[in-house]
Amino acid sequence: MPDTPKPGLPELGRADAALMREALRRGWRDMWRAPGYALIFAGVYVLGGWLMTWITMATGQSYWLIFAAIGFPLIAPFAAVGFYDISRRITQGRPLEAAGIFGVVFRQSKRQLPSICAIIIVVFLFWFFLAHMIFALFLGLSTMTNVSSSFDVYFTPNGMMMLVVGTLVGAAFASLLYMITVLALPLLLDREIDFVTAMITSFQFVLSQPVLMFGWAAFIAVATFVAMLPGFLGLLVVLPVLGHATWHLYDMLAYGPARGADEIVANGA
Repeated sequence: MPDTPKPGLPELGRADAALMREALRRGWRDMWRAPGYALIFAGVYVLGGWLMTWITMATGQSYWLIFAAIGFPLIAPFAAVGFYDISRRITQGRPLEAAGIFGVVFRQSKRQLPSICAIIIVVFLFWFFLAHMIFALFLGLSTMTNVSSSFDVYFTPNGMMMLVVGTLVGAAFASLLYMITVLALPLLLDREIDFVTAMITSFQFVLSQPVLMFGWAAFIAVATFVAMLPGFLGLLVVLPVLGHATWHLYDMLAYGPARGADEIVANGA
């Protein structure tokens, strides 16, 4: 059956700029092939962004919105699983059945995906813990300024240093998480392997082509950040495209760029 995971690791090819452009092109195509699913899966994250903003404002802890915004992309891989399944079905010429697509998370709950998802959650929570420590270290003694109602404190030397250190630490967390998940998540969906092997494989692949793969990471980070600026609404487009593209990047590395190319031509993409 097409849904049955294959055993063992695939032999991954080498990535290049042309392969990544093709992955984005296929990601764009898949988003328009299944726009309803794109709105549903990405919409969860838009609502999550709104809820996150409301909580930080309603509790008078608006300064946490900065750390939340930096950490928000860390949990974006959760949305990817649905996009991966859609792209896999399109590549294999299978119908986009709602029951199968929405059930992919339930089916994966019996395999290795929950383990790597737990790691993502732990990293996200640990980032918030460190963000609190960074805030306390640089601004904990700023008693004369109400950081919940005024952002002027961020333009002080301590405030600027806090933003720099917080951004660097957040970038380090995001880089580590990217390295262990960029190929691990599609691997776990496609192959019957343990999550540790998947993370190691992903980490080693990024190290084997650091310039190209970190360039891909930078593109994802910038696109996600820009998408969050208009009230998170840009995520409705950016998350589906990046989610589908990431699957196609893995798929072309594992099975060659020819797979799925005929389908693109047939649909005039």
